[in-house]
Amino acid sequence: MNTTLRLSILASAALISFGWSGIAQAQQNSMSFFITSEGPGKGSEFMVRLPAGAARAEEIPRLPAKTPQANAHRARILIVDDNVDMVGGLVRLLELLGHDVRTAYDGPAAIETARVHRPEFVLLDLGLPGMDGYQVATRLRQEQGSQDAVIIAVTGYGQEDDRCRSREAGIDHHLVKPIDHNVLVTLISQSQDIID
Repeated sequence: MNTTLRLSILASAALISFGWSGIAQAQQNSMSFFITSEGPGKGSEFMVRLPAGAARAEEIPRLPAKTPQANAHRARILIVDDNVDMVGGLVRLLELLGHDVRTAYDGPAAIETARVHRPEFVLLDLGLPGMDGYQVATRLRQEQGSQDAVIIAVTGYGQEDDRCRSREAGIDHHLVKPIDHNVLVTLISQSQDIID
């Protein structure tokens, strides 16, 4: 199973875990992995389909002892979003990958949490009530513990004007919801390589 498939399965499991209903699937060669759920409190069903005539043990490739994500250092990540369900899903995914995650649901709480947690990464919704994400990013760039953090907008705002405002506020990357979790995980991993 390759890294992309593992990440797809983790992302699907995270979505199911915070109440997403529907069907998620991943496929690698002739193996398939499906997750289904009717919604919160209804349970989940996991199904793996393998091809008939399984390979002999000596033909099965050995995976390295650690995945690339396990080799990366444990990053301090702050998620700032007023959508509790989305925050919960991202927390589960990033903690599964071994990161130290903190959350804030509004701008002032984000500033205070950043002072204590000193995040390396901030996943920031721009449409926050009161102090919006642009204002939060500007303030984080002024704070000693977060001025060097990689700030990633995770937002529903996807127009070119929104992206320009992100750059002006000191935001490093701009992802539009619904985000591809594989893109987010790759972005964090690549940024960690630069930080290290």
